[in-house]
Amino acid sequence: MTRKGFPAMALKRFAPWVCFWLVVATIAVAAAEPARAEGQKPKEGDYVRLVRDASDRPVAFDTAVVRFAPADGRAVPTVDLVAAVHIGDGKYYDELNRRFRTYDSVLYELIAPAGTKIPEGQELPTNNPVSVVQKLLRDVLELQFQLERVRYNRPNMVHADMTPDQLAQAMRDRGESVFSILMRMMIQSMAQQNASSASDVQLLMALFDPNRALALKRVMAEQFESLGGSLAAIGGPQGTSLIEGRNGVALRVLREKLYAGQRNVAIFYGAGHMKDFDKRLRSDFGMRPVKTEWITAWDMK
Repeated sequence: MTRKGFPAMALKRFAPWVCFWLVVATIAVAAAEPARAEGQKPKEGDYVRLVRDASDRPVAFDTAVVRFAPADGRAVPTVDLVAAVHIGDGKYYDELNRRFRTYDSVLYELIAPAGTKIPEGQELPTNNPVSVVQKLLRDVLELQFQLERVRYNRPNMVHADMTPDQLAQAMRDRGESVFSILMRMMIQSMAQQNASSASDVQLLMALFDPNRALALKRVMAEQFESLGGSLAAIGGPQGTSLIEGRNGVALRVLREKLYAGQRNVAIFYGAGHMKDFDKRLRSDFGMRPVKTEWITAWDMK
C-alpha cells in the first residue's frame, strides 16, 4: 500500500470502519443544534452554534466553554465543559492551548491504551484507513486536526477515557455493535434529510467553486446544523457506550480531582458528549452553569 493509492480490496475490507469513525467524528459537531442566525442567542445547553450573516450565509462555526459552579452559591470548585471540534482552524487550537494552561487539570478524551502519549506537532500516521480519511478532510477543508495541534504533553493534561478493550466490553455489556449504532445513525440522518437534492446540488457547486475549501466548509456546516437530532437516535433509555459510558469514566476522574482539592478543572470532549455531561453535573455533582464563552472553530468569512 502506498501513500498515494488505496487498493480497492483494502478499501472494501475497511469501509465499514471508515464509515463508522466518520459517523463518530460527525457526532462531535452535530449533536447540539446551533443557533441559526447572527445575533440570535443560543439556548441554555447549546454547545455549538452556527453564525450567519445578514444574507443567511454561514460565517462562523463556534464551540462553547460553559463554566459550572456549585448550585449553593460557592465560587469554587468550578468545572468548565470545553466542547471540541476534531478538525478546526489553527487559531482555534491555539486559543484552546492558551486556556488549558489556566486549569489544575484538563480531562481529555482518547480511546487508547492506558499510558498512551500524544507527541506534540506530529502528523497522524497514514497506515490505516481512518487516518487516510482524516488527512483527506483536513487537506480538502484546509483545516487542522486536534491531535496534531493540542498540547497533550503538558503536566495538567489527564487522560480520562476508556481503553479500546474497555469500550469493546462496555458495548458487549449493553448489547451494542458497530453495525447497530451505524444503522440507527443512518436511518435518523435519512429521516432528517428533507432537502437532500438541494444539498447534493450545493455540494456539487462547492466542489467547483474557486474557493473550494471555504465553499465546502459552508456546506458541511449547514449539514451539521440539520443533523442536530442524530445523537439522540443512536441511544436507548440507558444511552450508549460511546457517549454515556465514556462520559462516566471522565466523571469518575473528575470526582477524584475534586476530592483531591483541585479548584478549577476542565473536561475537553467532543461537543456531542456535552449535553450528557451538562445533565450529570447538575444531577450528580450539584452544580449549575454560571458563564458561557464562545470560540470560533471554523472562520468562514
